[in-house]
Amino acid sequence: MDEKEYRRRERIREQRKQERIRRVRRQRIIWGVNLGLLLALGLAFTVRGIQSNAAQEREKQAKKKQEEKKAKEPEVISLTISAAGDCTLGTDEYFYYPTSLPAKFEKEGAAFFFEKVKPVFEADDLTIVNMEGTLTEETDRKPNEQFCFKGDKELVNILTEGSVEAANLANNHTIDYGEKSYTDTIEVLEEEGISAFGNETTSIVDVKGIQVGLLGTYELDRHMDCEEEMIQNIENLKEEGAQMIIASFHWGIERANIPNETQVALAHSAIDHGADLVLGHHPHVLQGIEEYKGKNIVYSLANFCFGGNSGPKDMDTMIFQQTFTFTDGKLQEDNVTNVIPCKVSSVYETGVNNYQPMPVEGETGDAILERIRQYTDALE
Repeated sequence: MDEKEYRRRERIREQRKQERIRRVRRQRIIWGVNLGLLLALGLAFTVRGIQSNAAQEREKQAKKKQEEKKAKEPEVISLTISAAGDCTLGTDEYFYYPTSLPAKFEKEGAAFFFEKVKPVFEADDLTIVNMEGTLTEETDRKPNEQFCFKGDKELVNILTEGSVEAANLANNHTIDYGEKSYTDTIEVLEEEGISAFGNETTSIVDVKGIQVGLLGTYELDRHMDCEEEMIQNIENLKEEGAQMIIASFHWGIERANIPNETQVALAHSAIDHGADLVLGHHPHVLQGIEEYKGKNIVYSLANFCFGGNSGPKDMDTMIFQQTFTFTDGKLQEDNVTNVIPCKVSSVYETGVNNYQPMPVEGETGDAILERIRQYTDALE
């Protein structure tokens, strides 16, 4: 091999050596870049994970604080009770039928009767009336009774259409057609979701999670002898978990605007033993409202949807409302009330009872409120 060939081969070897060195360098650079990228990505994911965990922890802590704050805040529940007076959804068989409530029902339908007051009853949480009469097919009338009231079972739809949820049956017309007429009426009401209470039967209604106890007491021919039963019913409701108690009484003297001593004594006794509101009916006219130990006594709610008279001389009535507030299940003493003056007939100017009670405003409404104020002042 001559010197020229030797140098040529040496150049080739050197070139190959340099190429290998460059290739190794390129690979190292690529590996370095890739490793840097991997490290950067790893660091980014690590940082993101730390940030995410931190955010989750912050969210967890914030949620925990909110729950702790909520747990510390008292639970406040308010509920509004509406009460109305005598509802006789029927007639006496000896009354003139064409002007009777059942005849009006046949012509107008169930929704007609409470059409004017339904917005009030729909907006409240519980509506209570006195159901004076029977819904039955029984025909054996109570002997020696001047007036006996009954109606077909379908008349219960007057109450359901009017957003009424509870009815007192402790009154002097609940057995107008015998004991079965009484149990028939209870059955009809309960089937339509209306809580029937009175006499030995009490009821507890769940209103916004608050257990409202209801009892009804018939006083007319028993007077103070009915007190023991009333007290026992209140005690029973307490034992059954009632958080507030409404006591309804059928009492007093017809057409008397001032309660008698028995009414006052029974009302005070009911509150002394645990009632939070006392509602009265039977006089067919308005009486005053007394506040006793921070509780309200409505001595007479008067007539309301009253099929017992097609032309009553006194058509003034009212809806009594009270809003009760509970804090952590305990009744507060805030005593928020509202009296809505009404007429028993929406055509009261004619002197005819069309059995459609309606709220009234202006001078007419003010006159009714003034009457209630006068009767209330007479209690002092």
